[in-house]
Amino acid sequence: MKFIVNSAYLLKQLSNINGVITTNPVVPILENFLFELEKGGLTVTASDLQTSMITELQVESKEKGSIAVPARILLDTLKNLPEQPVTFSIDESTYSIEIISDNGRYKLSGENATDFPKVPTVSNDFSAEIASEVLSRAVNNTIFATSNDELRPAMTGVYVNLGEKNTTFVATDGHRLVRYRRTDVKSDNGNAIIIPRKALNLLKATLPTENTEVSLNFNMSNAFFKFGNIRMICRLIDERFPDYENVIPSGNNIKMTISRTDILGALKRISIYANKTTHQVRLKITGSELQISAEDLDFSNEANERLSCEHEGEDIEIGFNAKFLVEMLTNMDSDQIRLTMSAPNKAGVIYPAEKDAAEDILMLVMPVMLNQYV
Repeated sequence: MKFIVNSAYLLKQLSNINGVITTNPVVPILENFLFELEKGGLTVTASDLQTSMITELQVESKEKGSIAVPARILLDTLKNLPEQPVTFSIDESTYSIEIISDNGRYKLSGENATDFPKVPTVSNDFSAEIASEVLSRAVNNTIFATSNDELRPAMTGVYVNLGEKNTTFVATDGHRLVRYRRTDVKSDNGNAIIIPRKALNLLKATLPTENTEVSLNFNMSNAFFKFGNIRMICRLIDERFPDYENVIPSGNNIKMTISRTDILGALKRISIYANKTTHQVRLKITGSELQISAEDLDFSNEANERLSCEHEGEDIEIGFNAKFLVEMLTNMDSDQIRLTMSAPNKAGVIYPAEKDAAEDILMLVMPVMLNQYV
């Protein structure tokens, strides 16, 4: 089996799917790309058993065949080749691969393609069309709040509820929660799924910069994404997601509106002086003034800043984890944000002060008790 392809074109396509491959896979064959050639079309698959990514590209060939090609050595070779046509000559009986460039020949050993795990087939049980720009925003606004706790697998992914009126994306790690809702994404036959964090990170890295339609199909066990010449199939998390709506407080009558960049900058500076275990910062709101402070009694470090704000309701002093607040505010792009609270021991909720007709975002953060410095 033989085919000719541009080295830079092949490298770009392989780089799009290479993130799936792990350094120590469960099965050694997964250190390879699966090459499947048929009538001038080359299909390349990468997998870690949980997630598979597939790309299709055009090559010069009239042959057909398949082989598993070592991913690392192939990528390293292509990265160090100048852009040029390269010829792949493959002996399917010995799994020997020869790459021929203008000035050199490179031989490597492949493996039997039949040993590569089968990728699940597309199932149209449930489907939706999502613009890549919308999907990218949904992932960026939620993925940072997922949990790393493998004992609570439902919280290690993003919950997606496709409905007839809107689609809701939710992530939580027990200390913070993000609910991102789009009214311009709907599905007549919608359902709820939990997509793993790794799959969403791969999706985020691969989505094109230009806005394009992403086709989403899923059944009870797998989700299928398709855009351009790339397909991704990921195994869903089969767990019950926490009842997040009951966690969101409805009676927060203390409200503060402030510039997002102003409070974000202050938090970044003040957090340097916070206790390295709790990362606690104090927010003291009095009238139209916000005082942010932190101290680390172990090293006698302390800092505080004052900012102007709009304030409704009673004065309050409340503690939060600065790392959580910084991450949440960094992932918002609103000029003004609104923080609502009810008491020092109850959750605070952050919204963009300016409402978007199609987008509704809410970020909840649990307080850190004010005497918790050790």
